[in-house]
Amino acid sequence: MRTIQTSDIVDAVAKMCVSSNTELPADVRAKLEQAMADETSASAKEVLRQLLENADLAFETKLPLCQDCGLAVYFVEVGDEVRIEGGNLRDAINEGTRKGYADGYLRKSACDPLSRANTGDGTPAIIHFDFVPGDKLKISYMAKGGGAENMSRVTMLAPAQGWEGIKKFVINRVAEAGPNPCPPTVIGVGIGGTFEHAAKIAKRGLLRKLDDVHPDPDIAAKEKELEDAINSLGIGPMGLGGKTTVLGVKITMEPCHLASLPLAVNVQCHSQRHEEVVL
Repeated sequence: MRTIQTSDIVDAVAKMCVSSNTELPADVRAKLEQAMADETSASAKEVLRQLLENADLAFETKLPLCQDCGLAVYFVEVGDEVRIEGGNLRDAINEGTRKGYADGYLRKSACDPLSRANTGDGTPAIIHFDFVPGDKLKISYMAKGGGAENMSRVTMLAPAQGWEGIKKFVINRVAEAGPNPCPPTVIGVGIGGTFEHAAKIAKRGLLRKLDDVHPDPDIAAKEKELEDAINSLGIGPMGLGGKTTVLGVKITMEPCHLASLPLAVNVQCHSQRHEEVVL
């Protein structure tokens, strides 16, 4: 049994909140640079240039990549040989979130759904726990901005609709979203499970690197098929037209009930702010 102190968790989470909101991931930068090289539209090239310049300024000044620093979302893998000492794991993650959003001068966007009163400290965070073999604690953080999250959808298709029904829904969702999620976006697609589980695995898929290839060749081909179809829509960077509407599509597929076909589309903005730490 391995012991992890809550103080170490608080510090690690706080650092992730700050770095994720101020440092563009290397795989995202590479995709934006390639997109700028491939674009033929002058306006698209200029938008992509500004996004890269913004990333440079954020890194130099340690100011956020975007004023919307999102809700803090975590996927946590707890090893079955791990013991948390000094407090509660959920409390430690929330405390790290408070510290990070305060230390990094990140906008705190958590509020009451009806009164809209701000909680004042960026919490409570959205935390998904999973228990796995081993003596490690893996915490993956994602800053989920409102503009992209508002464009996300869950639906229950009829099983007979199959892949063509899935493809049509995903493409239509991106087309209907248009410029609202600040494209070029990253699209997480969750297929299977149940109504709520499809949404969870769609969001979890956004933690994947943009340059990775799904280990299942069939799913990898479907990701490429969706990416090409979406980019052919011509929405382009910030909706001003061009060949780059999405930077990547990430599919997660799990078994479902034989009478249903759950489908979720989770949209993430071009900054794709996420990071992980293993303690």
